[in-house]
Amino acid sequence: MAKILIVDDEPRIRDLIRAHLEHEGFSCEEAGDGGAALAALSGGDVDLVILDIMMPFVDGMTCLKEMRSRKINTPVIMLTARGEEYDKLAGLEGGADDYVVKPFSPRELVARVKAVLARTMPRAEAEGGTHAFGGLVIDQASHSVKVDGQEASLTPKEFDLLVFLATNRGIALSRERILQKVWNYDYFGEDRTVDTHIKMLRSHLGRYRDAIVTVWGIGYKFDPDAVK
Repeated sequence: MAKILIVDDEPRIRDLIRAHLEHEGFSCEEAGDGGAALAALSGGDVDLVILDIMMPFVDGMTCLKEMRSRKINTPVIMLTARGEEYDKLAGLEGGADDYVVKPFSPRELVARVKAVLARTMPRAEAEGGTHAFGGLVIDQASHSVKVDGQEASLTPKEFDLLVFLATNRGIALSRERILQKVWNYDYFGEDRTVDTHIKMLRSHLGRYRDAIVTVWGIGYKFDPDAVK
């Protein structure tokens, strides 16, 4: 049973989310601000965090930044009240896996939780495998990536995106297809979401950033032969 940490300063919002998640069989914990969330995450047994952006004391963005600086790679779904592009992109660039705009549909939120967990929960060993492209080694079994012998620190979403690109080597993939396959459902966001994650992923790959080629008017493809 997956454990979800619900972080929001409004008890009624936490109660609403908890009721729907527990109805689906999830175990839930709650925190009223980012500081309490970081304390709860220190135990290491949380599978996903639902994190509100606007909170007193330690806000969601600060909490997310601190999580990633501490190498806490637990998947995060951000909650934003405004729905402005800045909030969405700031969360994604900070290492969030998804976002939901308030007011939200509890059913949509549950669907997003299930989709993120389907990507990030440990998979059967048979689903693993290693892809090596020169000094770029992608190990699905250990969920790790090495660039010229040095381990790259990717978020779960960045890792899934890289695996999808690499397993479709040489194929021009539209942004829509990437959203459907990597996000695991008909995503409610925009093409900019893919572009943002591609930018972040490239930043971790050193010279192998050039293996992710922009196909103008379509999307992206993985071509290790493009690496100089």
